Amino acid sequence: MIAAEVADLPPGPKVVAVGSFDGVHLGHQSLLAKARTLAAQERLPLLVYTFDPPTKVFMRGVGMLSTLSEKLDLLREQGVDLALAVPFDEDFAARDKAAFLDDLVRLEARRLVVGEDFAFGRGRSGGPADLETVAPTLTVPLLDLGGAPVKSTRIRELLEQGDVEAARHLLGRPYGARGIVRQGERLGRRLGFPTANVETAPGKVLPRGVFAARAWVGERTHPAVVNVGTRPTLGGGALRLEAHLIGFSGELYGHELRLVFLKKLREERAFADLEALRTQIARDLEAARRFFRL
Repeated sequence: MIAAEVADLPPGPKVVAVGSFDGVHLGHQSLLAKARTLAAQERLPLLVYTFDPPTKVFMRGVGMLSTLSEKLDLLREQGVDLALAVPFDEDFAARDKAAFLDDLVRLEARRLVVGEDFAFGRGRSGGPADLETVAPTLTVPLLDLGGAPVKSTRIRELLEQGDVEAARHLLGRPYGARGIVRQGERLGRRLGFPTANVETAPGKVLPRGVFAARAWVGERTHPAVVNVGTRPTLGGGALRLEAHLIGFSGELYGHELRLVFLKKLREERAFADLEALRTQIARDLEAARRFFRL
């Protein structure tokens, strides 16, 4: 069950894990595994108390790794029973720590679980010691991989560099994006490689470049070549995500397309003319076919 207000949740005690959970990466998964164990021991439902948008996205203006719908899907996969997704805005950011603690009391939290870097309330004035006044609190150490903690900021930086393989190592799965296919200028079709112009959520982090990817249309999956960039050969413009589904025929307009980025093939760059671009796209397609062993 998903709720935006405490009053919308079922009554009764709960084990509550609190955090932004942007990306639901391996560090988050480690915390949630401990929360699931506690919930099983207490024979209580596991509730995740999270924020939309994630706090750093709102406070610092950075991109988000997961939209709310993506995050909720990932939380379900982690065995979460309930989720409270609180709108994070200027009013919420201005609340003092006492108001946040009152929310946890209203949630009937029997046990609390947070990461060791968790803070709350105006000016980040609250911490685990304050949470103990509501319920016994398990503070989970940050997960270390490759000599550094697994954090959303680290993954965001990797994706901004286009390093989807390193990001996959920290996420525990390939990085993905989803969106509705909108009508574009049909340039790909004119070049002989029809592409789907995918409209992703504003603020969603997208790795720049050309990638081998996997695409889902409903429950059917297809290997794909995905370009994320500004089309410099045509003079540049807004960032676009365009996907060519290998072996697919049919119309995709109005359908949701789900993608995961598997391997970077090259950087986006400008070409002398459309014929040179066509030649390079054919090479990209061949590189993707080799990757998928087609």
